[in-house]
Amino acid sequence: MRWLSVALVALLVLIQYPLWLGKGGWLRVWDVDRQLQQQKEGNKKLEVRNAGLDAEVRDLKQGYDAIEERARFELGMIKQDEVFVQIPEKSLTEKPLPDKISEKPVSDKK
Repeated sequence: MRWLSVALVALLVLIQYPLWLGKGGWLRVWDVDRQLQQQKEGNKKLEVRNAGLDAEVRDLKQGYDAIEERARFELGMIKQDEVFVQIPEKSLTEKPLPDKISEKPVSDKK
């Protein structure tokens, strides 16, 4: 009777092996499902990006406002009879100039 029990347990293990660890087993299914979810997330991001690009293309085809905006900001173009004024920003590395410049150098000797 003991040999029969051992044989049945061994048979059960042999039958379960392909279910869990085989080519089409649960572990493989879980891995493929995880990959599928990652791909779906990537596709959603790309769909949002594509929708934005599509809207931009439609805007460029239909109106001149978007073309003018791109020409101004990306290419630095201005209209005829328009004055362009650019104010440079102060860089952090520049030292401020002193208010007064002394004519004589200061010496520590007395």
